[in-house]
Amino acid sequence: MKIKKGDKVTIITGKDKGKSGPVIKSFPKKEMVLVEGVNKKKLHKRPKKSNEKGKIIEQATPVHISNVKKVTK
Repeated sequence: MKIKKGDKVTIITGKDKGKSGPVIKSFPKKEMVLVEGVNKKKLHKRPKKSNEKGKIIEQATPVHISNVKKVTK
């Protein structure tokens, strides 16, 4: 895998096409990378305690490396 943590990448396909950002974490066995501010999913969290409310949290999810292009400086 030629893309590592800290590399600046651009998304070339999908709903976030054209967005760019640094790689936060790479997953070489799955051939995926986690890019900052890209591919956000909404997760619905249940309340843990009886007096707590449920929440909707936005969490970044990994993108396949075939959908990412390394930006050269």
